[in-house]
Amino acid sequence: MPQHAVNPSPRYTRVLTIAGSDSGGGAGIQADLKTFAALGCYGMTAITALTAQNTVGVQGIHAVPPAFLKAQIQSVVDDIGVDAVKIGMLHAPEVVEVVAWAIDHYRLPNVVLDPVMVATSGDKLIADDTVALLVRELFPRARLITPNLDEAALLVGHPIAQADQLVHEAQALLDLGASAVLLKGGHLTGDTVTDVLLARGAEPVVLSSPRIASRNVHGTGCTLSSAIAAHLGLGLELEDAVRAARAFILQAIASGADVVTGHGHGPLNHGHAPRPLHGVRP
Repeated sequence: MPQHAVNPSPRYTRVLTIAGSDSGGGAGIQADLKTFAALGCYGMTAITALTAQNTVGVQGIHAVPPAFLKAQIQSVVDDIGVDAVKIGMLHAPEVVEVVAWAIDHYRLPNVVLDPVMVATSGDKLIADDTVALLVRELFPRARLITPNLDEAALLVGHPIAQADQLVHEAQALLDLGASAVLLKGGHLTGDTVTDVLLARGAEPVVLSSPRIASRNVHGTGCTLSSAIAAHLGLGLELEDAVRAARAFILQAIASGADVVTGHGHGPLNHGHAPRPLHGVRP
């Protein structure tokens, strides 16, 4: 009898976030999961820390032991598998080491690193030794890093105050070992927001858009990096993934600009245009 090829079973596009939990739901793994779901991806988590947090600020942080973080990653990857990874704040050297091990051990693809180092207040969130280890161990392992201007300033050692500095400073970040960088210029003043995407061996891509007036911008960095990871997992090339993620976040800001959530900086509207969760062929 002739043998017939068996079609492989469909599966979802699987995106893992390795980050902290925001109990207020606007940032961290909560924002990541909302983003993955809105873009039609299957989201999974490995939690690095718990926070007591709301729209006003962070009231407390409880770190997850590195061994338990490793166990979370192993549980997810061994069973379900991963098509892309978003990494958020890693607060201790031991946590950075666990993540670097996981990337190498599992050959994790499409790693997007959001190097969360500085709070909105300007306060540093992680110690210098952790920053140095993160740069050394994770920058070369990530497909893309997505620092904002405060984080980039900490890394390059001086303030970044003008849009015409972005390409030069993005190159400085590549010189630290990154394969590609999306340097976010949202903290600059003016009616236009300009970001720069620069990858090794490629020309810089300058991305500009009108600034949207809104106080609901809590979690924008988490959302953007997770949207990029989701689009990479869906098969887009890097520049296309960044452009698509940027379009998603601009619409999320605009559609949630007038909504009141809490007494401080509210969340984006992650669910402004949700896509269905579709199975894809492996």
